[in-house]
Amino acid sequence: MGGVEDESEPASKRMKLSSRVLRGLANGSSRTEPAAGSSLGLMARPLPIEGDEEVIGSKGVIKRVEFVRLIAKALYSLGYEKSGARLEEESGIPLQSSVVNLFTQQISDGLWDESVVTLHKIGLSDENLVKSASFLILEQKFLELLDQEKAMDALKTLRTEITPLCIKNSRVRELSSCIISPSSCGLLNQNKRNSARARSRSELLEELQKLLPPAVIIPERRLEHLVEQALVLQTDACMLHNSIDMEMSLYTDHQCGKEHIPCRTLQILQSHNDEVWLVQFSHNGKYLASASNDRSAIIWEVDENGSVSLKHKLTGHQKPISSVCWSPDDRQLLTCGVGETVRRWDVSSGECLRVYEKVGHGLISCAWFPDGKWICYGVSDRSICMCDLEGKEIECWKGQRTLSISDLEITSDGKQIISICRETAILLLDREAKYERMIEENQTITSFSLSKDNRYLLVNLLNQEIHLWDIKGDFRLVAKYKGLKRSRFVIRSCFGGLKQAFVASGSEDSQVYIWHKGSGELIEPLPGHSGAVNCVSWNPANHHMLASASDDRTIRIWGLNELNTRHKGARPNGVHYCNGNGTS
Repeated sequence: MGGVEDESEPASKRMKLSSRVLRGLANGSSRTEPAAGSSLGLMARPLPIEGDEEVIGSKGVIKRVEFVRLIAKALYSLGYEKSGARLEEESGIPLQSSVVNLFTQQISDGLWDESVVTLHKIGLSDENLVKSASFLILEQKFLELLDQEKAMDALKTLRTEITPLCIKNSRVRELSSCIISPSSCGLLNQNKRNSARARSRSELLEELQKLLPPAVIIPERRLEHLVEQALVLQTDACMLHNSIDMEMSLYTDHQCGKEHIPCRTLQILQSHNDEVWLVQFSHNGKYLASASNDRSAIIWEVDENGSVSLKHKLTGHQKPISSVCWSPDDRQLLTCGVGETVRRWDVSSGECLRVYEKVGHGLISCAWFPDGKWICYGVSDRSICMCDLEGKEIECWKGQRTLSISDLEITSDGKQIISICRETAILLLDREAKYERMIEENQTITSFSLSKDNRYLLVNLLNQEIHLWDIKGDFRLVAKYKGLKRSRFVIRSCFGGLKQAFVASGSEDSQVYIWHKGSGELIEPLPGHSGAVNCVSWNPANHHMLASASDDRTIRIWGLNELNTRHKGARPNGVHYCNGNGTS
């Protein structure tokens, strides 16, 4: 909205002043010539402009005056000063009132006393806001006087102009110390005095723009911000958005298809001799670990083309493997046998580096601390223990901390340990604050998964639902995912895709299910397996790659449904390349 104009000033001059000011803001320079024209006798209280209440657009929510001012601001910011001035002239809608133009010019010129006087004429109703703006201006005056080695003038400004404002007392004390020892403030740059002062005036204008109401001075790049916001909202609302490379256009509304969702079988991995219970990609996406009822684990390697091949088959466990966990740097892998031991493996060589056990008890789950110096494991006596890599126990939390079949997670800051402590409850143990919280469900919990940002937990329930919990602050159930089948087995789900915007899960009906995390809508069930799908894992480095483990003894690698996908022949390691329907 515009303000009072100086009727004695011609329109052409108003446009010239506006463009000068905006040019100064854009390149950070200041002008030494005084501003032409004066509005010192006027107040810049907003007055109605012709068509001020007129709205445009099909929804009737865009005010014409605001829209025109935003366009003019954008034109000036892009360097189209003549076009901006012509828009002001033709529309009759000024970008800023003449008083505001004068104010910004005075700031650029370093006319501090005059700018404070003009500030009071802008017509701001909030006295605290006026004081805060005055403080910023006078602080700049003070610092530039010190920069010019005019210590007595700076002291006078501090005592007679800044201190009487009675605000920001701690900052006033800091400024006082600058008079005694200017170098200790770290505010002055004697070697680049002129450029430092010019930059600080531009920064001062930006600070004042943030402080003053946007109707008085439109924020920089406001139109660009609105357009970017609209594009981001469109992608966030798109259930199928899963590509960082997809170009956005202002010419059309954003819309994705299923071609960016991994829904086509690219490979079938067949090196386990029994049901495959677990799959988990490494943090860097270069490896995939699988674990089976055949008491073995396999480290698979993912090449730069997305093809997966067997790297090491890990043997030594005496019982089926129920848990795997990658080290933070992906150089080592933990595996845990059902009620047995935890083994630590070297990924490069496939060598078992150490076996962890607890006398008289079996281990049931394992996890790494984020610094890679300690590990954590669940014990059959329902306790959780922490030890170093050599096996020395650091701490043990006894009591009902975990169940015999349990997942174990540690937040990325290393502070919280998460486990299933009862059939219907998940424990979040803060090991530093010695504080415990619990998520309570009405159904039996079979597994859970923690999001990369530590904010969400996916909780799989026996009643064929997956619940999404927000664990930041107070626990809050935010979504439910339905459609999968579960009656007897432990089925695991995961987050995945771009910004982890999707949820994927196995199912006892031999299918993989994918939902949009935010809306809870089912995107696609993926058929292909011939047995229950026990676990899924989404590659964190490749949003278009998903792995699934099944009772049919295979692992499927899912990718994009592109007709031109080709793979070379089979390798002598049990890897089977397929064409999407499971046949050679």
